Amino acid sequence: MTIATITTKGQTTIPKNIREHLKLHPGDRLDFIIEESGKVSVRPATSDVTELEGILHRPGMKAVSIEEMSRAIKSRHRRV
Repeated sequence: MTIATITTKGQTTIPKNIREHLKLHPGDRLDFIIEESGKVSVRPATSDVTELEGILHRPGMKAVSIEEMSRAIKSRHRRV
């Protein structure tokens, strides 16, 4: 079990093994979900699909590779 301490300002540091497991980077955002059972889950927040507008292929445009799409999603996600 991994434990973290909360400061007087309500802040905490996410332990390295948890950041690595969730693939978190500085500037990433988190969703806190309170389930009906009372359990709280934390997961990386995903970007709104509208932020991806304009990266789909259109006639006359160069096709975008999967790697380029992944880079675009990650860079836009980190700016949120």
